[in-house]
Amino acid sequence: MKPTYLAALLGAIASAALLAACGGGGGGDSTGSTSGNGTLGVSLTDAPSCGYDAVNVTVTKVRVHQSASASDTDAGWTDITLNPARKINLLSLSNGVLSALGETPLAPGHYTQLRLVLGANSNNVMANSVIRTGSTTEIALDTPSAVQSGIKLGHAFDVVAGQRVDLVLDFDACTSIVARGNKTLALKPVVKVVPTAVNGIDGFVNPALAGSHVEVSAQQNGQIVASTAPDASTGEFFLSRLAPGSYDVVITADGKAATVIASVPVASTTATVAVSTKAAPIDPASAATPARDIGGTVTLSPAGASDTAYVAAQQTLASGMPVTIRYRSTDLAPATYALTGLPTVPPQVAQYSATLPLSFAAQPTVSPGVGKYAVQASASGYTAKSVGPVDLTSASQSGVNLTLLP
Repeated sequence: MKPTYLAALLGAIASAALLAACGGGGGGDSTGSTSGNGTLGVSLTDAPSCGYDAVNVTVTKVRVHQSASASDTDAGWTDITLNPARKINLLSLSNGVLSALGETPLAPGHYTQLRLVLGANSNNVMANSVIRTGSTTEIALDTPSAVQSGIKLGHAFDVVAGQRVDLVLDFDACTSIVARGNKTLALKPVVKVVPTAVNGIDGFVNPALAGSHVEVSAQQNGQIVASTAPDASTGEFFLSRLAPGSYDVVITADGKAATVIASVPVASTTATVAVSTKAAPIDPASAATPARDIGGTVTLSPAGASDTAYVAAQQTLASGMPVTIRYRSTDLAPATYALTGLPTVPPQVAQYSATLPLSFAAQPTVSPGVGKYAVQASASGYTAKSVGPVDLTSASQSGVNLTLLP
């Protein structure tokens, strides 16, 4: 029997496909491909955002072109136009949920440009905005390039006569929101194109953790590949559309020990692996000592006018497996960061097994030590750097500053 959330997700995908087939939400020929053409369908999904209750974007169109050098005004663009434009809260699209943007017929061939165009904020309409966690105030989100030329997505695809191509745009809101020195927020979009086929890692956490800022991630060698937040009412999570391979699942929540499931196998692009059930959800161990924070700055040398750095607090298990416990982007001008709620107790670890429920045990031997972390900073075009150990056993630590060089 499929898990409840996955079954609902499969139904949502079927509904999205039906919406696209009926021309809902998009431009193009609502009857599908014309003679000799193929069909392109586009949907949107998202991973959860760090520190926001809502991240809203208003999508006006999706544009495709066969030439990689075509400018905004060149001939040859094909548009999926949303009329009216659709305001979407990206955080409602976690756990693999899709929002169908529409479809259009396309001539057979190789397409090298794919752009997502957003609507503009105005005095009367806040088309793109965020709401910080714990607040009710909607804050405008500056999106100049996304409005003018569209978000340029690095994905080429082929269209075959009489066949359909479906693309899913995975919008990573967590790393796409940057704060500027003048206290405004800007969108620096991080979007990847992922397969439509449903696969991944499914499970449940204790629903009582709702409100505890639960984060679930799939990691390889300590790097986050996908992340999500459990359903607030059922506790179910789904890390969707993963490339075949082995993943470590890391679960963090306020006041709890980090929980790790090692070596979860995803066998194929259609395989779904369960790591817990609704009847026996994962319930992270309560922390006997308080969680603490790490803060500081990241300096890019030479400076990049609009570069954002990303900072991770990591530990390495006795097996030699690195895991990321917290991950955040820096603010811009100045490039400050805060990694909050870091456990000061040993992580709980289980080796994946097809026999559920899994058995977790504390790992008292971790590097650089229980309650201690290596802090890694990275940015596009710069060499990643790690410092540590940062010791939180007695108090939170500020002034953990890093400089990144090309």
